[in-house]
Amino acid sequence: MGPMNGFYVPTKIFSGEAAFENLKQYPIHRMCIICDPFIEKSGMIKKLLRVLEEMGAEYRIFSDITPDPNTDLVVQGLIRILDHKPDAVLAMGGGSAIDAAKAISYMYQKVTGAPKPLCIVVPTTSGTGSEATSFAVITDSATHIKYPLVDDKLLPNIAILDPSLVRSVPPKVTADTGMDVLTHAVEAYVSTDANDFSDALAEKAVRLTVEHLPWVYKHGDDMNAREHMHNASSMAGVAFNHAGLGINHSIAHIVGGRFGIPHGRANAIVLPYVIEFNSYLADRNHAADSQAAMKYSQLGVLIGGGSYSGPQAIRHLIITVERMLAEFEIPGSLKKAGVDQQAFMESVEELAEIALKDKCTATNPRAVSKKQMVGLMKRIYNGR
Repeated sequence: MGPMNGFYVPTKIFSGEAAFENLKQYPIHRMCIICDPFIEKSGMIKKLLRVLEEMGAEYRIFSDITPDPNTDLVVQGLIRILDHKPDAVLAMGGGSAIDAAKAISYMYQKVTGAPKPLCIVVPTTSGTGSEATSFAVITDSATHIKYPLVDDKLLPNIAILDPSLVRSVPPKVTADTGMDVLTHAVEAYVSTDANDFSDALAEKAVRLTVEHLPWVYKHGDDMNAREHMHNASSMAGVAFNHAGLGINHSIAHIVGGRFGIPHGRANAIVLPYVIEFNSYLADRNHAADSQAAMKYSQLGVLIGGGSYSGPQAIRHLIITVERMLAEFEIPGSLKKAGVDQQAFMESVEELAEIALKDKCTATNPRAVSKKQMVGLMKRIYNGR
């Protein structure tokens, strides 16, 4: 008898340019809106506020969100909403706003003992997939280490996927967040906890991203392509919420946090090297017969490498990723990304230890020793 697998998607996902209208079916009286200052000032919030006014709901806006939310920010947000006693907390923004809102909503329930407010997320980037996951990444204010929090109580109740909200996302952010989608999907697909259901979503997310991200990078006002990327982000989120991730994220968490590289960009830089490492591509004795290698090669075939198999298909996958990085002007190594060599090499042993302890490492398809992690990180720094 094999292991028991469960698969469920408790988050209700509403998509399309009229998605906000679905909030009217919920008994919301007091809402706390969590966003960054740009979202509040840009007018992107107007569509939401119009719906709330039609519902007769009160709202309070907490717009102090900054990139890579830290523990201090979560405490500030918690203090701000304690006296409002909201029955709904809505996050509008990228991964930072969503992760902060999930953490604040979770802590509100812990501190007050009151029922958890309805958690609603409205992503304005197509990247994190956080609207459909039980993950939130919060940075320790003292150590600057990013910690992934994992708890089913962090799962949002509702996700609003309105493609009009990502129309104005600049190309650089579109690329960084889109490569985050690709990394989520690839890591979920080869994870040790992957199953047929997560694989189906991961495969579709990979295909949508490879097909539409280069186009939407150049044609940001194409709402059809934007909607496909928005959907791919959520699909990849559901996939990794069930299957887990791997060392790509473990490395990106600590390197991105320590050296100030945006999360999606850090993942993108690391991705080709991790595919190569996990598939034993440099070790001819293993490349053809490891489970991870087989699955990477399947992805290579899926994205246009139909005439390839085995190591050739894996190389096609790596080359495709590298071509995307070049097109998006994302550096191919940490050195090219401007990370100081002395600072990196002096701390690489410590960085490797932190990456190995990261929760994402547990479901990586290949076991990793500290020596291997240090070697891999040095390769990611120096480049090919």
